[in-house]
Amino acid sequence: MTFLVARARSLLFVPASRPDRFPKALESGAGCVILDLEDAVAPDHKKSARDQLSERLVDMSPAQLARIVVRINAAGTPWHDDDLRLLRDWTAKGIAGVVVPKAETTEVLRAAAAALGPKAAIVALVESLAGLDAVDELASMEQVVRLAFGHLDFQLDLGMRCAAEEAELTCARFALVAASRRAQLPPPIDGVTTDTGNRERLLADVRRARAFGFGGKLCIHPAQVAPVNETFAPTLNEIEWARRVIQAAQVHSGEAFSLDGRMVDLPVIRLAEKTLHQADLT
Repeated sequence: MTFLVARARSLLFVPASRPDRFPKALESGAGCVILDLEDAVAPDHKKSARDQLSERLVDMSPAQLARIVVRINAAGTPWHDDDLRLLRDWTAKGIAGVVVPKAETTEVLRAAAAALGPKAAIVALVESLAGLDAVDELASMEQVVRLAFGHLDFQLDLGMRCAAEEAELTCARFALVAASRRAQLPPPIDGVTTDTGNRERLLADVRRARAFGFGGKLCIHPAQVAPVNETFAPTLNEIEWARRVIQAAQVHSGEAFSLDGRMVDLPVIRLAEKTLHQADLT
């Protein structure tokens, strides 16, 4: 289960209060489906959403459960403890993981891990300056398997007014990627693209995320899933280049060599290996 969360390129949000949408989400091609008990559910509907979620999880196959992630309500809200109680059994039964929103302190993550049990995989959602300040500590927590960036709440927390390209968030995005690398976590997950009808905006956002070193993206519509998966995957040209590098490296027995007029040494070979691994061709 942890493997799927770690490798997922697309993670599709679905309100936990809309179980009618669960099948379509699972059929969308998303690496993981995030059943959302937090922002997508109004306060008056929290309990009914939790009940509906519990009822639908019973009907899911092990393969479906292995792709399910649940976003709980934040610590300090009236619903947080009930969410944890519900999901303790399901983390043991095979759901992929739990998204902890407003992740800001190791104490909150430690308490969530204790409540959910040792098999719980936690995605820490960084959505505030406090979360960014603590990002290295959050990433190093034992059951945290990945970081994610809640960039909309982050902007709200700091009073930011970002342009479409979000150059203002450069430092924050770099910090998440760097913290993930220091903690030897998989590349983090970037935030949503809210303009669901704008394919070019989506593609630009995914290309930016990939260039930064992110490995996945949160999605809010099934139509976003395929472009996200395709853009994060190595291109055919990248795969072919990587194959040629590995083949040539075997011939040169570890020595530096030239390929297409460019020097190839160990870092380049490692990049080629990583490319093939991402394409599931190793």
